[in-house]
Amino acid sequence: MKKELKRFRKLLSPDYPACTEREVEDEEDLHSVREGALKITLHVLKNMNLPDLANTLHNKSEASVYQTNLKSNLREKFKRINEGISQPGSSALLNEIYTELYTTEGWSGDVNNEHEVRQIETASRRPAAEEKPIKCNDLFKDKSIRSVLTKGVAGIGKTVSVQKFILDWTEGKANQDITFMFPLPFRELNLMKQKHLSLMDLLHHFFPEMRKLELIASYKVVLIFDGLDECRLPLNFQKNERLCDVTESASVDVLLTNLIKGNLLPSALLWITSRPGAANQIPPECVDQVTEVRGFSDPQKEEYFRKRISDQSLADKIISHVKSSRSFYIMCHIPVFCWISATVLERMLGETESGEIPKTLTQMFTHFLIFQIKHKDQKYHQKCDPDPQQTRESILALGKLAFQQLEKGNLIFYEEDLRDCGIDVREASVYSGVCTQIFREEFGFHLGKVFSFVHLSVQEFLAALYAFLSFTSRNVTEQQTTDLSDLLTKPIMSDLLRSEVDKALQSENGHLDLFLRFLLGLSLESNQTLLRGLMPQTGSSSHSKQETVEYIKEKIRENPSPEKSINLFHCLNELDDHSLVQEVQTYLNRGGNSRLRGTRLSPSQWSALVFVLLNSDQELDEFNLIKYYPSEECLLNLLPVVKVSRKAVLCGCDLTEESCRALSSVLSSNSSRLRELDLSHNNLQDSGVKPLSAGLENPHCTLEILSLRWCNLTEESCRVLSSVLSSNSSRLRELDLRKNHKLQDSGVKLLSPGLENPHCTLEKLRCCLTAVLQMKVVLLWLQL
Repeated sequence: MKKELKRFRKLLSPDYPACTEREVEDEEDLHSVREGALKITLHVLKNMNLPDLANTLHNKSEASVYQTNLKSNLREKFKRINEGISQPGSSALLNEIYTELYTTEGWSGDVNNEHEVRQIETASRRPAAEEKPIKCNDLFKDKSIRSVLTKGVAGIGKTVSVQKFILDWTEGKANQDITFMFPLPFRELNLMKQKHLSLMDLLHHFFPEMRKLELIASYKVVLIFDGLDECRLPLNFQKNERLCDVTESASVDVLLTNLIKGNLLPSALLWITSRPGAANQIPPECVDQVTEVRGFSDPQKEEYFRKRISDQSLADKIISHVKSSRSFYIMCHIPVFCWISATVLERMLGETESGEIPKTLTQMFTHFLIFQIKHKDQKYHQKCDPDPQQTRESILALGKLAFQQLEKGNLIFYEEDLRDCGIDVREASVYSGVCTQIFREEFGFHLGKVFSFVHLSVQEFLAALYAFLSFTSRNVTEQQTTDLSDLLTKPIMSDLLRSEVDKALQSENGHLDLFLRFLLGLSLESNQTLLRGLMPQTGSSSHSKQETVEYIKEKIRENPSPEKSINLFHCLNELDDHSLVQEVQTYLNRGGNSRLRGTRLSPSQWSALVFVLLNSDQELDEFNLIKYYPSEECLLNLLPVVKVSRKAVLCGCDLTEESCRALSSVLSSNSSRLRELDLSHNNLQDSGVKPLSAGLENPHCTLEILSLRWCNLTEESCRVLSSVLSSNSSRLRELDLRKNHKLQDSGVKLLSPGLENPHCTLEKLRCCLTAVLQMKVVLLWLQL
């Protein structure tokens, strides 16, 4: 007995070493002794009539055990990452290769209907000074925040950010005030949509190590729902019944909507990630903080290539080539595209491969596909060349899946989706093996298989390749009943391409933009020659490239929306036609002011000028209309450039009310970054200020400095501007009304209600006043 008590005293001593490298027997002793000590302490506290203290001690000790087990399991799951590869043994430690992604606070809340590549282009022009970066580990630093919605385009790094957030917690590096983290990806929740269970049952199902945990509400918990865009549950926030009891059973959909609304487990913190187009599924009132993952910043792109390529001279060549193409450089905000570019260019610019260096997206993705298939056969079958028949069958099967799911807007697929495309689920691993780094076969943490392409752009490329291969090898005499029946009825390739151009222009969300660029690129003989090296039986399109080019130019002349025009110029680039861009470039090369004076530009040339200016590698900080031609026509045609500029100088350009209406539309746009607008020396009159004020009062308006000198304004303009200053959405800090002689003191007095309003943000007002009124305005400002 004495010996046992001495051992107990030794193990309970504070000087006893912590659990590091001790004998297993000592560890077991320590565990059993501490468990015994806990029971004795609880017994003593209860006998002392201190039940609350006993319960607190019990909960903390119980939580510690569960937390240790949960951290251990999550650490094993998240410590490694697959960079485009899903095969066992090919992953890397996340902490070794992780590059901090650029994440910012805030979002307009509107749905952006542009293709995600266009959204990347738009976001790339925003100066960092105008945004507030935030680290993922700091998402819940503000204790008033319960729910965070993080948006970002496909492949930008949302899931990797979630993975690093969890890993840092498990390793004790961040957020140690959180007791439990429960990652619940939508792709796995989808597989439970027919289940009926309670929240506790759901957590126990995904985390069996927590099965005996019952008092979840007494702990600080984070629930992470990754991939809202992959959700196939209805998420009916309006009609789903209210649920507050964590032990009450319901459908998974009801559990999720009540968790997000805060009815169920209101103490829990929630982190939801989503692509932009799906983010509006969550009611705004259910979100306390919105962030955006912007991918790699420009310095981070270079950092990635230098980490990825050990030969630094080769890395320099790759960086230089990527920078030479504006499209490539913009796409490299997406980490997966950096990986694709590095995979191709490492061999093309090194000594491994020879041939023309890719200059278009189609060329880049064609080389990527060829390399992956050849690399697989050399690695796994020691063959120099892959089997053409097997290659074609695999690509057609994957292409069909890509095409069908692209039309549905799906990025992840389940076994039933594969069966719908005629792919035997039992042979899915064959397709995954043929295209190891293109098509992924993943195993859910707890449930069945999930399939996906490594990135949306790869899916779009394979969908275009499927359409192209199916068209060139079709039997025109057979009745078409496939998913491509509309495409395959076209007699010649030119008809097909025209049809797809029309379809892409009609798409409201631009989801076919990249598909169209790839399809047009694949119609070139040079890219077909590349494919024949992999698949000798690849047919020829034998169409007139010039005919397609002229059709696209015609569509540009018809002047659709600027976003559509920009994609059509990318399409011309894929067809290796730069004629329109070269035409306007000659005007820009003149230098000086009024470069377009005496030049009558066609609608297509105006669109080309917008494309050139938007794709310039120079930051569009200040737009000065005088550089081009001081006229209303020039301004109206270059509005997309004004929208992405920080400052617009439009003074002395003969602008009218029509220009004000157009500028009001720019100010109301959620993608506008205009902060300063100079409209001086234009005869705008009151009729121009009125429509302009509608844009100034719009919640999306970010304008801070407005100059209206010499604009022939009267007191009516002051009445309108007073309303602007009173608006709670106005951000105006400076307003210049000098040299408007019709304003007089009576007009300026009408600004007083706006200046007195608590919402007024004005710091500087310039106007012509009498000495008496100047003194009154000064006194008014002092009172404010």
